[in-house]
Amino acid sequence: MKRCCHGLSLVELMIAMALGLLLSAGIVAVFTATSAQRKVQEQLALLQEEGRFAITQIKNDLAMAGAQYCAGTGGDAHASGAGPYLDQLRAPTVYASDPSVLMRALNDVTTPWGGAYPSAPSEPYSFPSFLAMRGYDCTSTACTPMDPSNKRNPSGFSIAAMGKAIDSRVIGTSVITVRYINPSGGWKVASNDSAGGSKIDSHADGSIGISLHPGAGELAVDKVKAEEPLMLLADCSSAQIFDASGQGGSQLFSTGNNFVQPRVMQNMVAPKLFDLSRDLRTVTYFLRVVDTGDGAGHKTGALVRRLNGGNTAFRDGLSEEIARGVERLDFKYGVQHADGTVRYYTAAQVDNSTSADCPRVPLPIPGSNDHGCLWRAVSLIEIDLLMDGQKPLYSLTPDELAYSYAADGIHSPESPSSSRRKVTPEQQGFPLPMLRREFTAVVAVRNANP
Repeated sequence: MKRCCHGLSLVELMIAMALGLLLSAGIVAVFTATSAQRKVQEQLALLQEEGRFAITQIKNDLAMAGAQYCAGTGGDAHASGAGPYLDQLRAPTVYASDPSVLMRALNDVTTPWGGAYPSAPSEPYSFPSFLAMRGYDCTSTACTPMDPSNKRNPSGFSIAAMGKAIDSRVIGTSVITVRYINPSGGWKVASNDSAGGSKIDSHADGSIGISLHPGAGELAVDKVKAEEPLMLLADCSSAQIFDASGQGGSQLFSTGNNFVQPRVMQNMVAPKLFDLSRDLRTVTYFLRVVDTGDGAGHKTGALVRRLNGGNTAFRDGLSEEIARGVERLDFKYGVQHADGTVRYYTAAQVDNSTSADCPRVPLPIPGSNDHGCLWRAVSLIEIDLLMDGQKPLYSLTPDELAYSYAADGIHSPESPSSSRRKVTPEQQGFPLPMLRREFTAVVAVRNANP
């Protein structure tokens, strides 16, 4: 009995294998494309989240720039040339007779007395505007009005110089420093003898004494370090800075280290006493080079918020990383002029202003041209951030790599290596094949004081 044997010929087998390979290749292609698209979506989600958080954090501090206790302006409002009424200027009066003590009580100061700026004063003066806010615009090679790094400028403060190495400052990124009174700091002062709280007494020699009685939530007197002797006494219409002795104890006294003795103001509204070196917050933002942590040595930028010079031993200082994947940071300053109009300037243009550009302060420093006076007239600050996805994606197409960045004058997507860019990722030492997106916000400075 014959049996019929069936099977595949060599040709049929080869055709089947070819079809199988084609099918497998299609599956692999679909999987690869899906995986690449998933990574793109993950990067977009990450940089969107980081970008929104970074912008929000910066906005919160910049909105407080120059804030004093209660309001930043006072006096009778006057009509401007443009129509709106503007408040008169109000700045704290400095009675402390050693100008270097004021500088030591602050942090991240790049402006010494003298030169283009006011010489050391010899009588009471209004708190200088360039100490309330100061910005620094940086290209790939230099910063204006000066480099805030202490490695390149003897007047600079201790942040790293620009470079590609880890912990350097990111090349071509700007820096900003603002100061404002910590509204939750200080001690409430009783407005009359029957009220609770700290007390102020006038002495026969014109000096004043302060008995500290911290209330709930206020700093205990033994926690105050006597590193700098300056105090700020303020209510909702004026403020004065003076030298005091007795810090670290419950009894403070205005000393002889003042041009004249501070005044106990009559009918003060919600008066409060502050330790200037602790309660006048200095906040500086800059970008630092960090490792992405992908094991391949790739780098990106991190937004750093530095509080009170980063001095953790005193003044509640710290430096904290706010967000990663920040490659660019730029600012424009909207200055409100006497006629009520607002114009945008660079940091150097604001800093080069003089008394010819600004309203007269209540107590000008004799012989000073009030250099940098427009810093107190900044009412709007435009923030530009460029975020990246932190990890290279080599599947990105040229169109996907393109991005816009308004600070470079590029308002539609262009190549990362475009010659129109003020600084490119290659110049900064960052990988090229990453998603990049721009974030922009305009901050209204609540205490703008034109």
